[in-house]
Amino acid sequence: MELFKKSITKKIILTSCLFFFGIVAFSQKEEKNGTIYIKHPYIDAVNNAAKAYLAKDDATNRKIYSDTARFWASGMTKRVKLEEALKMWDSDFDYYTDVKQTPVGYPDYLHYKDQDQKYVQSWWKWSGKSKKTGEVITINFVQFDLFNKDGKIADESLYGDFSKMVKE
Repeated sequence: MELFKKSITKKIILTSCLFFFGIVAFSQKEEKNGTIYIKHPYIDAVNNAAKAYLAKDDATNRKIYSDTARFWASGMTKRVKLEEALKMWDSDFDYYTDVKQTPVGYPDYLHYKDQDQKYVQSWWKWSGKSKKTGEVITINFVQFDLFNKDGKIADESLYGDFSKMVKE
């Protein structure tokens, strides 16, 4: 019986040591990698770009986006340049009426310390009534806008189910 107790005690001590070393080995020190803002001029730029889209104001969007800006949305096979994106956005109004892009919640400006990256993430609800079927389409999406050193949108990515948005 004494040998059994020593064996159990050794196993408990060994297991405790392994557990302790595991915790120490995988513990991480907290480190900040930037700041999140609820109000910032870049948030205003994203909101102004949405207003320009709804007004079909390509001239304003050309001022908000950099000349080399790239655009991508879920379902696209590759990123497109700004001029192609503007044509695509304008074509929404050829197929849909009552187009709306409504903010959901509030956007955040994320200024990452690592690589000095500057993003605005925002959530939206896009809706429009199909000119062909009369069906109202609603798409919820999240949008990420990367800003360059000149304060212009250099890259924009949208994640949502855009397969509902048929252009025929």
